[in-house]
Amino acid sequence: MRTTVIFALLSGLIASPAMAADAAQCQKVRMADLGWTDIALTNTTAEVILDALGYDASQTLLGLGVAYSALKENDMDVFLGNWRPVQDEEYKSYFDEGSVEVLGINLEGAKYTLAVPQYVADQGIKSFDDLAAHADKFGSKIYGIEAGSNKPLVDMVAANRHGLGDWQIIESSEAAMLTQVANSVADKGWVVFLGWEPHPMNLDYKITYLSGGDIEFGPNFGGATVRTIARKGFSTECPNAAKLFANLAFDLTYENYGMRMILGEGKSADEAAREMIKRNPDKLAKWLDGVSTLDGQPGLPVVKSALGL
Repeated sequence: MRTTVIFALLSGLIASPAMAADAAQCQKVRMADLGWTDIALTNTTAEVILDALGYDASQTLLGLGVAYSALKENDMDVFLGNWRPVQDEEYKSYFDEGSVEVLGINLEGAKYTLAVPQYVADQGIKSFDDLAAHADKFGSKIYGIEAGSNKPLVDMVAANRHGLGDWQIIESSEAAMLTQVANSVADKGWVVFLGWEPHPMNLDYKITYLSGGDIEFGPNFGGATVRTIARKGFSTECPNAAKLFANLAFDLTYENYGMRMILGEGKSADEAAREMIKRNPDKLAKWLDGVSTLDGQPGLPVVKSALGL
C-alpha cells in the first residue's frame, strides 16, 4: 500500500505541468531605447527572444537621462546601453543608491576616438601627435558628427593640445561625416574623422584608430564596455528574464554586421535581429542556457521553433 501511494505521488509530480519560470507580472518587459542603432539591434534581439518565450517585450524611445530616471521610478525594466566609462561620472549616483542593478556585460572592446583610412596610417599617421605636421594634407580639418557630440575635440582645439589649436572641427551629422570619408577614400585623400566601433564603418572601410587621445577620449582608443542594467529588484522578481539578459552578450563583429543590415541594407531592426540570430545559432544556445519559457518549458527548442531554426 505504501509503495502504491509513493508511486502515485511520483506519477502525479511527473505528469504535472512545469511551474512558471517567472510570475505573471513579469510577462511585460519594458526596455529603454535611445535611438542608437547598436541598441536598436540588441534591444530587438532581446525582444524577439522574449516574445518567443511567451513574454510581451516593448521598447520606448527616451533620452539617456530619462532612461536612468525611468529605471529608478520603475517606469522601465531594462536598459542595454550603460556605456562605461563615459556614463560613469554623470550616472554614478544611480548605482551608489541602488536604484538600478547590473545584470551583465553585453559588449566588450568598443572604442570611440579619431580615425584615419589605413592608407593614411601607412604613411605614418598613427597618433594624435602626428596630425599637426601634415595639416596641409588634412586641410587642418577634423570631421565630427552633430554639434554637442564633439566636445572632446572642441576642447582639444581650444586648449591647443597636440598642436591642433588652429584646426577646425567640422560639425554636421554622422551621415555627412561618413559621406566625406567615402569621398576622400574614393580619391585616396587624407581625412581624419571621429570613428567608433561597433559601427558598419569598420566593415565598409579599412581604418586605423589613432593612439594618444587619452585626455580626449580615455585610454585604449576610448575603450568602452557596455553593460545591461535594470530597475532595482528586477533580477529577484523576474529571475528567468533576468537570466536571459545576463546571458545576452554580443561581440564587435556581430554588431558591426547587424548594424550594417539596418544602416546600409535598409532592413528593419526586427529583420536584422532575426537574421543575425539565424546566422549565429551557437550564440542563441548560450543566451538561452538556463532560460525557460514564461510557463517553465525549456527555452531553446521553443525559440528555435518560433524562428524556424
